[in-house]
Amino acid sequence: MTWNRPDLLWLLVLLAPAALLFRSALRRRRAALEQFAESRLLAAIAPDRDERRLRWRAVMILAALTLIAVALAGPKWGFHWEEIRREGIDILIALDTSRSMLTQDVKPNRIDRAKLAILDLVKELQGDRVGLIAFAGTAFVQCPLTLDYAAFSESLRATNVGIIPKGGTALAQAVDVGIEAFEGRQGKHAALVLMTDGEDHEGGIDDAAKKATEAGIKVYTVGIGTPAGELIGVENEGQKSYLKDRSGQVVKSRLDEETLRNIATSTGGAYLYAEGPDLGLDKLYEDYISKMEKRELKTAMERRYEERYQWPLAIALILLAAEPLVGERRGTRVRLRRLFSRRRTSGQQAA
Repeated sequence: MTWNRPDLLWLLVLLAPAALLFRSALRRRRAALEQFAESRLLAAIAPDRDERRLRWRAVMILAALTLIAVALAGPKWGFHWEEIRREGIDILIALDTSRSMLTQDVKPNRIDRAKLAILDLVKELQGDRVGLIAFAGTAFVQCPLTLDYAAFSESLRATNVGIIPKGGTALAQAVDVGIEAFEGRQGKHAALVLMTDGEDHEGGIDDAAKKATEAGIKVYTVGIGTPAGELIGVENEGQKSYLKDRSGQVVKSRLDEETLRNIATSTGGAYLYAEGPDLGLDKLYEDYISKMEKRELKTAMERRYEERYQWPLAIALILLAAEPLVGERRGTRVRLRRLFSRRRTSGQQAA
């Protein structure tokens, strides 16, 4: 037997206090009757009263509550085999890990905010494969395309500024590695999401975008940062300072929207300015990626357990419906038997 919500079985713990409440109520009821009349007179005043029926009613209510708790937990037993076909889209997310992503014009900084938004996006995926590319002065596949979202999330959390020793930002490298990571599959099922501030130090992005177009791969660009930009904060031996270039001048990183917009337009994708808690990734997925043609990613036989919550729930409803029908007095047959017995005794005495 398995359960849909085993955490709800803790409700059974509440049955013990409920049983004590019923027991206390019966005792208070008995004490009230004994204050009304002496015990030896109760049989004469209320001859049909039956405490056992009250106890049975309490037992029926407790049993119904037990069965309702079991039904809520969702018991399942017995199973059948079912063929499961998964359809989805291949989504590669290329994340900029250059030093400019430490800029705090997006709080707490560009890269940390991007990682949180990607994690939120992954929670919404159902059946789509997702992979991760880290890039700075060069690029590599941090996590290949997978349906294992937990593994992807672990790879994402391990991706930080400095993971790639070569500095700078090579957008063309990110696109080229993305094309290769799709493993030659048809581009109409593939989406490459480029999350960066758009600063390109290596060149060649136009040729890379042309290759993506020829492969049928759409590149969606998400611009992180602000056009006004901000100084790049760094920490050195616990001391906070700002990144400087070779001439000793502090470096200000600005969002280059034009470059990112050109990449997206030339490949048939779309450009989004990162804003809001999710940086627009939910809109990107809902409005563009989710509407792409899906392909079959996996076919497997899975064991499907049969839902059995109906049985305890049905019995509980029957008990709750029957409980009010159990009166506090003995049945009519008992009363008639007593009446005839009294008449017989009176007749014998008269004779």
